[in-house]
Amino acid sequence: MSLHAAVDLGASSGRVMLGEVAPGHLALVEAARFRNGGVEVPTGAGVLDTAIHWDVLGLWQDALAGLRRAGELAAQLPGGRAGTVETVGVDTWAVDYALLAPDGSLLGDPRSYRDGRTTGLMEALDARIAPERLYARNGLQRLPFTTLYQLLAEARGPHLDRASTLLLLPDLLGYWLSGHVGAESTNASTTGLADVRSGRWAPDLVALAGIDPGLLPPVHDAGRVLGGLRPAVAAATGLDEAQLVAVGSHDTASAVVAVPATTERFAYIACGTWGLVGVELPEPVTTPESLAAGFTNERGVDGRVRYLHNVMGLWVLQGCLADWRLGAAALPGLLEAAAAERGGVVVDVDAPAFLAPPGADRPMVARVQEAARASRQQVPESRPAVVRCVLDSLAAAFARAVDDAARLSGRAVDVVHLVGGGARNALLCQLTADACRRPVLAGPVEATALGSVLVQARSVGTLSGELEDLRALVADTHELVRHDPR
Repeated sequence: MSLHAAVDLGASSGRVMLGEVAPGHLALVEAARFRNGGVEVPTGAGVLDTAIHWDVLGLWQDALAGLRRAGELAAQLPGGRAGTVETVGVDTWAVDYALLAPDGSLLGDPRSYRDGRTTGLMEALDARIAPERLYARNGLQRLPFTTLYQLLAEARGPHLDRASTLLLLPDLLGYWLSGHVGAESTNASTTGLADVRSGRWAPDLVALAGIDPGLLPPVHDAGRVLGGLRPAVAAATGLDEAQLVAVGSHDTASAVVAVPATTERFAYIACGTWGLVGVELPEPVTTPESLAAGFTNERGVDGRVRYLHNVMGLWVLQGCLADWRLGAAALPGLLEAAAAERGGVVVDVDAPAFLAPPGADRPMVARVQEAARASRQQVPESRPAVVRCVLDSLAAAFARAVDDAARLSGRAVDVVHLVGGGARNALLCQLTADACRRPVLAGPVEATALGSVLVQARSVGTLSGELEDLRALVADTHELVRHDPR
């Protein structure tokens, strides 16, 4: 058996998990869990002069504390399973980055993709390159927060001219952990700067961003052992022997590794703050029809293609809970009440109006109600009615994306696997099965951490084989909940 630590940072929470792996055995132990979220700060005298940053230094401290705890838990495992953590892997959300000075120091806190600084830049770039040509090169869904557009906005600020290196956020943490400078390919593929077929930086796309190509480090693939931890990190965590391993550093890439599929005729929904809905393919799809449908071709582990559509996900529900000042403990009661609602009010949760964080001047509940009003549907007034509207709308968006993925890729879909935090939401899973007209298999909840641990274990030889072999281990060791369409 081998022991591995997964640092899994999502846009609304982070966790460090200890993974136990052996042939026929796969288990996680939670070492730490902590909150995350964009921090809105003023940037000028005006009311609207704000920026949204990530507290990456706080995340770093939380990750170190979690790794120390993972090491302690590894030494305390019962039944002769105690040992030391062999490897560490890091994944985060996509597209966001940090800039480093020539001495390796951080140039400001990284900006959040929910920051409004990219407004209008996607349309401005259309004047330089037609969307169809850009899609043929990078294969990405048109989203205003893609790294390419963020870099166009970055040119207005003070840091780009002073920077010598750009690191995506999981690569930043990897650099702090081990000193390794690089870019893992699954996350690099989300930037808009990588060739859709090779997965490596494309000079013409980098030129569109207007940056020095020397800012971008070499791209490597998941599964590569990157080296030992820095002495100071080893001392702080107690992980003296651990090696850093490149996992699918885009959290969805790691989650897809752990989808417990037993056939290729499946679709997945990686449901957390975002809902990423798609199929796994051997080659990208860059047709005009695919572009028009809003599908993206992101690189997966082992060179697979994650052909998917980004849906707004649980972000809208989280925003409503924030408006009501309710915590997670209130959700089960709300879901029970929402299940008793008639339902049927469906709004477009992918609309740009839902992207910005909720606040006193832009409550999420009001946005849901306004979307219903604008589409001439009954406006949900009670809290259960609003929750039901959000979940019906998510289920409808998921179903559209599954149908479109099957139609555009030619890949038949018999079953939908819903993994991530959304797998806990039985009402959402059932509504999704109803809307998809296909069975939904819910779980595992911690698919991203499991995918990270699986790739780590394969990198040191505890496991072997293709992704299908890794998925079979997940299916054999984790209980799934089946929701049949009604």
